Amino acid sequence: MSVQAEQLPAQSPPSGEPLVKLEGIKKYFPITQGILFQHHVGNVHAVDDVDLEVYPGQTVGLVGETGCGKSTLARVVMRLYDATEGKVWFDGRDITHLKGKELQELREDMQMVFQDPYASLNPRKTIGTIVGEPFRLHQTVPRNRIKSEVEQLMELVGLNPEHYNRYPHEFSGGQRQRIGVARSLALRPKLIVCDEPVSALDVSIQAQILNLLGDLQDEFKLTYLFIAHDLSVVKHVSDRVAVMYLGKIVEMAEGSSLYRTPKHPYSGALLSAVPMADPELARKKRRIILQGDVPSPIDPPSGCRFHPRCPQSRAIAKAEGIDGPHPRCVQEQPELTSQGPGQTAACHFPLEGSIIEGGGAVDRFEDIVEEHGSNEDPAPN
Repeated sequence: MSVQAEQLPAQSPPSGEPLVKLEGIKKYFPITQGILFQHHVGNVHAVDDVDLEVYPGQTVGLVGETGCGKSTLARVVMRLYDATEGKVWFDGRDITHLKGKELQELREDMQMVFQDPYASLNPRKTIGTIVGEPFRLHQTVPRNRIKSEVEQLMELVGLNPEHYNRYPHEFSGGQRQRIGVARSLALRPKLIVCDEPVSALDVSIQAQILNLLGDLQDEFKLTYLFIAHDLSVVKHVSDRVAVMYLGKIVEMAEGSSLYRTPKHPYSGALLSAVPMADPELARKKRRIILQGDVPSPIDPPSGCRFHPRCPQSRAIAKAEGIDGPHPRCVQEQPELTSQGPGQTAACHFPLEGSIIEGGGAVDRFEDIVEEHGSNEDPAPN
């Protein structure tokens, strides 16, 4: 196993059919009023008209602020939520309306690692029971072999198999997340959705979990949808990165393109906020300041949803003698259009050049993963 979380090399454009394909996905949550006689008064537009493709063996990163809809989108992919509109395709099959036994069979091919390692494990069950539960539910392994299979999974993710009968509270946060990873691997899925799997962990432990996920992907040819709010973490695991804002994907790019030359002002603002260990590069970095708060998903802005906070729109408007956001941004909703090889953005006035003067990619994680990148997590006493 590797000892450093290295950035994945740039890959050629994917060929063949995507493993996951989303077409026009919308997920609205209804708002009702009243106690005895409830009536519908509006919707929370959590995900609004999203298209996305994830190819076999790829890792696609999905980033954005809290509340942008990325976790909701992940649950639509997993069929934990039904889409309000649109279609979900998995391995060439329309799974949008699967129910019952068909949906249960689908679970063998798609699993999820959750954000909170403290809440995602049942405190009343031993680790052996937790990791072995998929075998019992799907009956893929004879009951007399479940323990040995679980012990192999524990060893695979860097846990001591002798701790089979211990409970979650006896493990650290990083070890608990390894337990979650082991559980997700039990059925040998094709897709694993990682919903902020390292955000609740210390930075040094984050690097270990990222290394583990990378090693497992190489060994089992896994496909990941990796959700995070930290762009610098996503860089080290993703072949492509999608940036979400207020329910929409505003930019999609290969990792190297996004981190060197972001095109959407929101992507640029996220990257400009990433701390950098190198003082010289930090001084060269352009800082993009956003105004105001994220608008309500109940009543999203017209046109470009980012226009109330966009410094680029205001700068273009000011150059034309207009106060406030540019009228085009207020009135017209931008579509995702090509901004270069492997890069698209939904912006009327895309950014030009690098966030760092003279070129270069934003990265705060490099030194940390080199120092703390070992896969091994100390076992509990």
